[in-house]
Amino acid sequence: MLANKVTVNIFGKLSKNIYSGYTSFEKTANKKAYVLSETPVNETFKGIVIAVACFNDNEERLIVASENAVYYEPDIRVNFSYLRNTELTSIRCLYEKSCGGIVFYKSKTSTRILLVKNNNGRYWSFPKGHIEIGETEEQTAAREIKEETSLDVEIKEGFREVSDYCPFGKIHKRVVFFLAQAFTDNVNVQEEEIAEYIWVDLQQARKLCTYDNDLRIISKAETAIKLIK
Repeated sequence: MLANKVTVNIFGKLSKNIYSGYTSFEKTANKKAYVLSETPVNETFKGIVIAVACFNDNEERLIVASENAVYYEPDIRVNFSYLRNTELTSIRCLYEKSCGGIVFYKSKTSTRILLVKNNNGRYWSFPKGHIEIGETEEQTAAREIKEETSLDVEIKEGFREVSDYCPFGKIHKRVVFFLAQAFTDNVNVQEEEIAEYIWVDLQQARKLCTYDNDLRIISKAETAIKLIK
């Protein structure tokens, strides 16, 4: 359903940016839908399914937007929060955004970065998690690092690296990484999320990380860390 192109017949405007209607695409014929649009919508709207959501009436509806519009879950929830008697209870989104950090710790003799392995993952990477309503990217990164590792970190200015990928063919994932300095290497992981952690130097990190995006970010982080006294 996600990413399908649909035409929505509009029968009402619910707010500045939300319209209600139903689809006329053959695979989702007569499916109730909401349209999210920053510009006025007339009788019909052509777009793609950016989310499948359930509301407090327990009925599933499609959320549709134009092909060049990107709405993440917090954006969608904020838009629907202004509707009376309409509570969004669950949602699956085409676009997902997470933020995290390249956590580094500098001792007198070495500089190490923190790698973690999620409970449902097989690969080493960096602590990260989904952005929440009202958060900046930096706030999300710091909160997720704290929740997953117990570390309080300082987000360094001037470093922001983006990793875009589609792991399952349709879902578009964006992860924004910041450089985060820890002032202790004492980690207590969130066992519900993290299976393992390890402090390694940058050379070891390159051997343990397998994704090209991670290797690119490690190289960028190495350059930035060398400039920090």
